[in-house]
Parts: sequence; structure tokens; C-alpha cells
Amino acid sequence: MFEEFQNFDLFPVTVFTVIGNLIVSFVCGIVISLVYRFVYKGPSYSVTFVNSLVFLSMITSVVILVIGNNLATAFGLVGAMSIIRFRTAVRDVQDIVFIFFSLVVGMAAGVGLYSVAIAGTLFISLAIILLSVTNFGQAKKREFLLQLTYNSGTENEAMIDTILKSHCRRMKLVNLKNAGSDSVLEAHYHVSLKDERKNSQLVSDLLASPAVLDVNLYFDEDDVNPPTY
Repeated sequence: MFEEFQNFDLFPVTVFTVIGNLIVSFVCGIVISLVYRFVYKGPSYSVTFVNSLVFLSMITSVVILVIGNNLATAFGLVGAMSIIRFRTAVRDVQDIVFIFFSLVVGMAAGVGLYSVAIAGTLFISLAIILLSVTNFGQAKKREFLLQLTYNSGTENEAMIDTILKSHCRRMKLVNLKNAGSDSVLEAHYHVSLKDERKNSQLVSDLLASPAVLDVNLYFDEDDVNPPTY
């Protein structure tokens, strides 16, 4: 009985089937890698990872062909694959999504479901691009920490206040201290900018003021808490 189970063919494999699966998985892998290049916004872009998405799709289709031709091979393949250890750490969740995307498309191509592989690649890629272009999920309001060193005085403070109001939707003074002398103050503000694309203009306008000595604007979410003294 076990021999009959071992020789049971689920998917008859021909040369044309193998070539067709590889071509479909290759084309879909290319599309996936191009989409990844378009939507990637991280600091460490990897050409190797982009190429690996294509290879992963093709290799998965071959693995499915091997498994689909003999059920007993599937159990042996699971044992063989279990000895492989992947040491590379995936830094971005989006990278994991694209790896899974490439695997699933390769599986669809491997079982001969070309329409599923192609349609899935196109529609999922379109959804990824649409969400990326529209900045879906991005917070509507971000607060930043503005560190400002300036010469004290009523006129100077009024000048700085005018500049901040012209660029900021909301601002809140959270810390104020002397910076080396009684005439020099260091202030920390929580600010919400009217247009985040003009953050460099805010810094330039402040530095152009004769009252301001130094300006620092922090963008990271973890840096919005001012230092305590």
C-alpha cells in the first residue's frame, strides 16, 4: 500500500510544463522585484535581495513540481529542508511581505495555476503601489522636537515667536534653561509643522535671525521627548 502511495502522481510533469512554470514564475518575480524597488523607502537598499525575489519565485515553482510529482517526496523534502538555517536578519516587515509574496506566486506557478500567479501578481502589486503612493497608514500629525539657542530679550523672543507661528500649526514650550550665561537661553519646543516638506525652511529662517545662535530639529519619533535637567 505504501508503494502505491509513493508512486501516486498528482501532477504529470513534462518538459513543456517545467519550462512554462519557470517562465511564469520568472516574469512574476521580475514584476515583484520592480514593485519592491519602486516602493522601498528604507536606508539600506540591497540589490541582492531584489534579485533573490526573482530566484525565490523560480525555485519555489521547481520545489512544488518536485513535491507534486510524488507525495512521498514531500515528506523527504521537508526533512531535507529542515537542515537549512537562514542567518540573515530581516530588518523591515515589508521585506518579509515581499518574500512571502514571491513564495506564494512561485507556488501558484509550480502547480500550473498561471492565471492565479499572474492575476495575483498584478493586483497585489497594484495595491502595494497604490498604498505607497497615497502614503496610506501615515500619521496625519507628527510632533517634532525643536532645540533652539538664542540671545534673551523681549524683542528677540517676539521675533522667534513670529517665525515659529509662520511655520508651525502648533507649538509648545517644554523646557527652558540658561546656556552658559544669563543672556543666552536654550529652549525646547514640541512643534507640529504646517508643511513637513518645508522643515529645512524653518531652520533657515531661524538661523537667519540675529537673535538665534543654534537650531536643531529632530524628526525621529523616539526623539520627541526633550531631555530633562
